[in-house]
Amino acid sequence: MKRANNINPAMLVWARETAGYTLEEAAGKLRLFSSGKGTAEDKLRALEAGDVKPTRQQLMKISEAYRRPLTAFYRNNPPPKGERGEDFRTLQGGVSRQEDGLLEALLRDIRVRQDLVKSLLEDDEDFETLPFIGAVTIHQGISHSVDYIRQLLGVDDVVSLQHGKRTPDEFFSDLRNRVEALGVFVVLAGNLGSHHSNISERVFRGFAISDEIAPFIVINDQDAKAARSFTLIHEFAHILLGASGVSATPVADARTDPLAIVERFCNDVAGEFLLPESTLSRLPSTISELDIIETIVADISSRRKISEAMVAYRFWRTGRISVEAYRELASRFAARWQRLKQQAREERQPDQRGPSYYTVRKHKLGNALIELVNRTLRANELTHTKAAKMLGVSTSSVEPLLRRSSGMENTMFRSGGR
Repeated sequence: MKRANNINPAMLVWARETAGYTLEEAAGKLRLFSSGKGTAEDKLRALEAGDVKPTRQQLMKISEAYRRPLTAFYRNNPPPKGERGEDFRTLQGGVSRQEDGLLEALLRDIRVRQDLVKSLLEDDEDFETLPFIGAVTIHQGISHSVDYIRQLLGVDDVVSLQHGKRTPDEFFSDLRNRVEALGVFVVLAGNLGSHHSNISERVFRGFAISDEIAPFIVINDQDAKAARSFTLIHEFAHILLGASGVSATPVADARTDPLAIVERFCNDVAGEFLLPESTLSRLPSTISELDIIETIVADISSRRKISEAMVAYRFWRTGRISVEAYRELASRFAARWQRLKQQAREERQPDQRGPSYYTVRKHKLGNALIELVNRTLRANELTHTKAAKMLGVSTSSVEPLLRRSSGMENTMFRSGGR
């Protein structure tokens, strides 16, 4: 039985803790069993103390369970926290260690995929940096940023755009296509490949990698479809600021740290873009009855293809309702969304079939990423192994996915957007 004798036991502890597992939880994940030689926890404790070296098979299980590459366990020291991203931060307030560990793993995966995309684009002799990355500042104000986004996306009248769509998903898809046409990759991702690793919208709604060659926006697809347009524009505002970061639910508390200031600014930019102040002018300047507010919010949400929580946020930020009213409404909407998700899970029949695997993958990955992989693979600039990593699928699924996506509209990616 071959053992991995050269690993650093301290890295086993670090990997487990950053994955968010206790000794007991990790022992269960690794399928360690109690016996006359000790409990499952004792056996894992012995591995972490270096008293026993893991077998090669055990190390493979550890790597998979903790979502770390095998090479990580041979390092002398844990990687610096900065590898999470420039301004990526752990979200506090009811987020468990396991949830934060899942977010860390997702961030690492997206960062690897983004690096592969960037390397491909840098190898293109015609590549140019994107001029809008970091092109705005908070000091220029919300109106300036909103006007700039309208110009970039070619949206003169967002109200007409919203009214021309049947569903929030149609509206989001239109905005996504416009953002991707500029050279930004927009990906939907809310787990690590299975529903067992789903990451709640309480942990993150989206995050942005603001890079002048390969900017990425990731939107949590565990969140409501009506909320995605707000997250998309919020993260796009991050990119225009040149500020990478993880975003969660808008908070109502006054905060002064720099990251919170950026979050508030991006929230307000997205709010003004999607629900301009001018369109709210006919509403009472202040509303007090909560049930009346909720009815008005629901009506605007339905007509404008945006979430009720986002409408309530705008009401608060424009002084139409109190912060207490906003908090109560946000709580109601969040509880309702959780009930709807639970109801959908309970009503789903075991043999009920949804869209095909490849249809779902195509929607999550977006046209921009699929088109880039298809083009560079056909030009022999990319291997199937790297293509699989970029797309987050198995190597055998690359060609079927690309074949089923070949009928998609050929986005102006890198032609008009650059």
